[in-house]
Amino acid sequence: MPCRIEDYGLIGDCETAALVGKDGSIDWLCWPRFDSGACFAAILGTPEHGRWQLAPATPALAVTRRYKTSTLILETEFQTEQGVVTITDFMPLRQKQSSLVRMVKGNRGQVRLEMELCLRFDYGQSVPWVSRMDDGSLRAIAGPNMVILRASVPTRGENLKTVSEFTVKEGETVSFVLTHCESHLSMPEALDSEAALIQTEAFWRKWASQSTYRGPWAHAVERSLITLKALTYWPTGGILAAPTTSLPERIGGVRNWDYRFCWLRDASLTLWALLNAGYHEEASDWQDWLLRAVAGSPEQVQTLYGLAGERELPERELTWLPGYEGSRPVRIGNAASQQLQLDIYGEIAGALHHARAGRLPRNEPGVELERELLEYLEKIWREPDEGIWEIRGPRRQFTHSKVMAWVAFDRAIKSCEQFGLNGPVDRWRAVRQEIHDDVCHNGFDSGLGTFVQSYGSKELDASLLMIAKAGFLPPSDARIAGTVRAIESHLMHDGFVLRYNTHKVEDGLPPGEGVFLACSFWLADNYILLGRHDEARRLFEKLLRLQNDVGLLSEEYDFSARRLVGNYPQAFSHVALVNTAMILNRSNLSGLIGH
Repeated sequence: MPCRIEDYGLIGDCETAALVGKDGSIDWLCWPRFDSGACFAAILGTPEHGRWQLAPATPALAVTRRYKTSTLILETEFQTEQGVVTITDFMPLRQKQSSLVRMVKGNRGQVRLEMELCLRFDYGQSVPWVSRMDDGSLRAIAGPNMVILRASVPTRGENLKTVSEFTVKEGETVSFVLTHCESHLSMPEALDSEAALIQTEAFWRKWASQSTYRGPWAHAVERSLITLKALTYWPTGGILAAPTTSLPERIGGVRNWDYRFCWLRDASLTLWALLNAGYHEEASDWQDWLLRAVAGSPEQVQTLYGLAGERELPERELTWLPGYEGSRPVRIGNAASQQLQLDIYGEIAGALHHARAGRLPRNEPGVELERELLEYLEKIWREPDEGIWEIRGPRRQFTHSKVMAWVAFDRAIKSCEQFGLNGPVDRWRAVRQEIHDDVCHNGFDSGLGTFVQSYGSKELDASLLMIAKAGFLPPSDARIAGTVRAIESHLMHDGFVLRYNTHKVEDGLPPGEGVFLACSFWLADNYILLGRHDEARRLFEKLLRLQNDVGLLSEEYDFSARRLVGNYPQAFSHVALVNTAMILNRSNLSGLIGH
């Protein structure tokens, strides 16, 4: 049985990541990169599908954990009747190979520990061939993958696993280093775990120190920024939505998706957070990734891409995995890559405009690309689409999609006016006004006093909270307050916000999911715009209490079971946290897209 989702901590090297449970298990790790076949897949299956367990041999009296200050180095302390030990888990920043280091330090007394390593590749399907080398290390090979285990205590094979029992006394340290490389290469050199720990700590602390955020909730903001950095694929600058696949939006349900890709929407919002916090290098790398990924015919722009800009992301089901707590199917790949989602044009244009305002170097290919995208959007903005929530049902005229199409032209016009870019501004102004009139006429229900999810619908959608944030209408407009009141009345549960009512909206899937955390942060932003500052602060701090003990958030929250659900940790949630904190702190109002 895997841990609860919130009982995992994240470690990574900006090319891949692992989830470490409170019980000392590592149940998820994709090598050689985020979107590869897992060699630890127990989070979606059983321990036999891949797991690395390291914990005291007898039940712990207490378990506490924390990240080392301003780092992605996770420390878990186990207190037993015999003594206290700390397990330190981290992934050094990759050079030629990627490594996962586990160090056990004796703090008091002496503690007997057990280690069990079950390596499985191809999402738990492939059992590697394991050999013991002359230096005592173990080499495991399966197809293109080779993993080397080096341990400072004896290990042995048992039932297609590697196990060890050992005792750690006060002041002693035992280390395990698991290193991945391609199987046709020679054995990688041994890693000095102590030196790697020092170097990794120095890297993260230096990176964290660059943040310009000064204000309340500094710890939560820093942890969110470090998480976003960990979800950035260093070789290309692509920003991952989450490091996991198929963690369910409802336990036992079928809303299980692969999030190990780069969504233009999520990445654009991440750009705002990074720029507002002073991280220009990451923002510049993302802009370069964007221009490479979407380069080509505007008709072929996708909603999401692979880490290096790959376009072919076929979705399939892994039938041999039972899924997290029985939540099936387990999916890899994502068919949403082939959907039409009009809002992405607004997010791209908004991100590029914000990059210019943030004084990133002017990128002429980016200016030309933006003009081409707007020319195409001018032709298609009237079409129905699948929308921000990637419904698997029929296409609709989603209000949010139209609003973001308006944003695309609005930001392009502003870039011409403020930064001297060239473009058919008069024509863009006419299209902008046409979209605005269309949304106000068709997307607002005067009888209900609110904007609605799609033209002709009576249903609500939390994406409508972006209308004021995007600057489509001023907060003083009565239609904004009416929309917020309607969402409070019909989409709020336990003080948090649902995306939409899945029991009423045909989206091609069985109903039922948790409240969506990013949408709840958006509501706090709207409270600020409406002058309801005390309510905004209370909602924000209530959301912060949903963070787990090491500051991480998933995509959604199950208000009935009182637990996190959905892929984890989720960039969308942490971006929203950072932006709302900045708006509340009044240090940078550019967290509101329209400013």
